Amino acid sequence: MQRVYLDNNATTIVDPLVKEAMDPFFTQIYGNPNSLHDFGTEPHPYMRLALDRMYKGLNAPDDADILITGCATESNNTVLKGVYYDIMHHGKRNQIITTPVEHPCVANTAKFLESLGAELKILPLNEDGIVDQEILRRFINPDKTALVSVMWANNETGMIFPVKELAEAAHENGALFHTDAVQAIGKIPVDVRDANVDFLSFSAHKFHGPKGIGGLFIRQGLRLTPLLHGGEQMGGKRAGTVNVPEMIGMGLAMEMAAQNLEYELTEVRRLRDKMEDALLKIDDTLVVGRRGLRTPNTILCSIKGVEGEAMLWDLNKNGIAASTGSACASESLVPNPTFVAIGINKDLAHTGIRISLSRFTTEQEIDYAIDVFRNSIERLRKISSSY
Repeated sequence: MQRVYLDNNATTIVDPLVKEAMDPFFTQIYGNPNSLHDFGTEPHPYMRLALDRMYKGLNAPDDADILITGCATESNNTVLKGVYYDIMHHGKRNQIITTPVEHPCVANTAKFLESLGAELKILPLNEDGIVDQEILRRFINPDKTALVSVMWANNETGMIFPVKELAEAAHENGALFHTDAVQAIGKIPVDVRDANVDFLSFSAHKFHGPKGIGGLFIRQGLRLTPLLHGGEQMGGKRAGTVNVPEMIGMGLAMEMAAQNLEYELTEVRRLRDKMEDALLKIDDTLVVGRRGLRTPNTILCSIKGVEGEAMLWDLNKNGIAASTGSACASESLVPNPTFVAIGINKDLAHTGIRISLSRFTTEQEIDYAIDVFRNSIERLRKISSSY
């Protein structure tokens, strides 16, 4: 049986070249980079190279900060809680604006801050399933809004949000702007200077780097109260011994993501469209979001008459890895928040299956996956109709 991995929005394979670059830092160049002896200073040039690759990958100015974190969840928590401690907690602006389709690490952090007294405003989506500048302008308050946090690309639909225009509207009203760019890096161009964002979060394992490490871009001139207190690592902005091997891997993975961006925008998109076209030929199947407004690797399809978990189990039995949405919310029994927000899943006979490709996905794998999907949908619909 063939095995095909189509859950790349949950995590990606570590590029073999990235793993090779990381290997020496486990058993050869393994000193604590904060130690003063030679073992501690040996990793420094490699760490500087990794940071240079990240700065270049994001087109970040030299005087901006990029903090190395444990994951994008930590990065997002650092921003939201930092802005709360630095601005809202002091009785100044006390409003956070976000969307109903953010990753749980943003949505749940915002709700936690609401329990501490922050005002939380959840924006409506337009007919394309995104927040545009007009919507933000209607709801932002120039006297109250401290932070606007909107993802760059949605992890379930692949819909791309107009981050540059949203940041402009936030700044016009005196608010800071944060974007969770986890699903954007390596799929579409990400340029912090052009977008003029204040904070940007990312995670290595979404662009063929290792799990357990992420980053946070902080615009020059801004400083956040640290989420973690302890030593003086990262200039006192993020305590804890840096995960050197994974930092090296993340830097190279970001460089390679930028180098392979054209392939993602052409070949990965072509394979995605081939899969999508085949699904749309199946009766009562639809795909959420206009193709031209999505990241080139993502499909969220709704299949009438097929229960989501049953579909995933059937696909898995045939070697296909897909999902019903965010891996971080996969154990929740509540309705898919993306479907609720866009009003597509009111009919319980519909279900959402997320398919996400990567630059390692092959045409042979897509051909096999198309056959498996067709057969699974036909089989499960027959079972459903027999009850």
